[in-house]
Amino acid sequence: MGIAIQNMFDGIARRYDFLNHFLSAGRDRAWRRKAAGCLQGGGSLRVLDLCGGTGDFWRTWNDLQTPHGAAPAQATEAKPMGIIADFSLGMLLEARKKFYAPVPEGKGLPPMDQVLPGNGPALVRMDALKPCFKEGSFDAVLCAYGMRNLDSIVSGIDEIARLLKPGGMFITLEFFRPTTVFTRFFYNGLAPLSIPFLGWFFSSRRQAYAYLVESIRGFKSVGEYRDCFRHKGFRDVSVIPCDFGISHIVTAVKG
Repeated sequence: MGIAIQNMFDGIARRYDFLNHFLSAGRDRAWRRKAAGCLQGGGSLRVLDLCGGTGDFWRTWNDLQTPHGAAPAQATEAKPMGIIADFSLGMLLEARKKFYAPVPEGKGLPPMDQVLPGNGPALVRMDALKPCFKEGSFDAVLCAYGMRNLDSIVSGIDEIARLLKPGGMFITLEFFRPTTVFTRFFYNGLAPLSIPFLGWFFSSRRQAYAYLVESIRGFKSVGEYRDCFRHKGFRDVSVIPCDFGISHIVTAVKG
């Protein structure tokens, strides 16, 4: 992933969560919950949120592991181990605010003893195509809206397969190239006009949000993406459309 894209995400980091919720009319929260619900296993899992941005996907899954009505002390004992990795320092600094006690400005990412009670993902700055973890390090890898930013999908899948244990699950939540009448109207007509304008209005970053639309239109279709995993030996590859195919969940298990 190029420096220009990295700088772009650094520049929109502070307004990223707000604009995600606003531009999707809050539906991104429901999509994350639905995707996170595909991964079962509770506190025993070691989970990587790849291209994790501000940490919303990992936090959504983590929150689902807390038994409904459990007291705080009970909930924290079973919290799973997680790592949020992203190439944008700006995004990780926003994630820090969700999981860590405040630290002085300019001090970088906080030490692990400053994790807020009941949470605790490590925050790691890295390129998804050059991960710094050993083979078979994770039971599951999550990725929300990051795969289309990779320079090579094939290389990205290879690295994900390397990081997963045998039988480990990869869950993608992503926007794909439109293929239906409705999604073509949305992404080829409505989105190119509205999303860059709203991005400019709320964050003064019109070009960044124009890129996000173009990256969707230039990405693989969900069927092509699914087939990439099948060709790489993943099994039980499934596709779940969200809201008439505006977004999709793709799950795959390492063979």
